[in-house]
Amino acid sequence: QLRLVESGGGSVEAGGSLTLSCSAYGYTLNIYCMGWFRQVPGKEREGVAFMDTRGGTPYYVDSVKGRFTIAKDDSRSAATVLLQMNNLSPEDTGIYYCAAEPARVDSTCPGQDWPAWGKGTQVTVSH
Repeated sequence: QLRLVESGGGSVEAGGSLTLSCSAYGYTLNIYCMGWFRQVPGKEREGVAFMDTRGGTPYYVDSVKGRFTIAKDDSRSAATVLLQMNNLSPEDTGIYYCAAEPARVDSTCPGQDWPAWGKGTQVTVSH
């Protein structure tokens, strides 16, 4: 069964930086489409950044382009991706959920089905 372990998050002032980490366990081939959604009260869940762990061009929602970077952490045996969040603004405040699915044959990432979710981590950016 696919399982995700998240870490990171916290509270910073506007302009600050945070890093999120997500590791995936349970898929024999150890290749995934992985990334983060965020949930803000009163708003729909939003896909933030995703990547195929085999490589290729990551996906970013427009509001984070140029500020957030998703990358694979090759130092770990488990498939692990990091989300480096720079120049944070209060609008980035929310609960960030890691999500993953086994990598697709056609390399589509993000896809539509997410069989695994992390527990979520709070990111709070103050003025």
